[in-house]
Amino acid sequence: MGGKVTSTAKNSTPKKAAKKAATKTHATPASVAAYVAAVENDTRRADAETLLKVYEKVTGWKPKMWGPTIIGYGSYTYTYDSGHSGAAPVVGFSPRGAALSIYSGMYADQPECQAILKTLGKHKTAKACIYINKLADVDMAAFEKLIRTGLANMKKKAKENGWPLSGS
Repeated sequence: MGGKVTSTAKNSTPKKAAKKAATKTHATPASVAAYVAAVENDTRRADAETLLKVYEKVTGWKPKMWGPTIIGYGSYTYTYDSGHSGAAPVVGFSPRGAALSIYSGMYADQPECQAILKTLGKHKTAKACIYINKLADVDMAAFEKLIRTGLANMKKKAKENGWPLSGS
């Protein structure tokens, strides 16, 4: 990211002016249905339509677009000890080109998440994201349990930290 370069003395090393990092993902008024309908891959689009139903069933909330590609359910406002604050969906997913990105509300290394992932089926993990190629590769009962457990985890975490959390 660019910042203003300043120099105070001849032949000194330029320093970037300090700039506070901005949260990049925000809830938008964009249409979830239009976004899903525009997903080019037929399997990914069909899986996204299934996930819309699953997430709504588990959360009881309506979906909302977060940024251009994330479909989120609920929202919470956080402030970290560092002072960084922002808002994020409680749980959600994104039907990206390479895989379905699943935001379960848990970190993959949490014991309760690991137990569910063992029964989920074919997937890959990152710190806070689970990647699934197609829903046919996973056990949907385990998937629903993953989202339900993640939702409970996020509600607990929000309460413990005093972060406001609400449904969509």
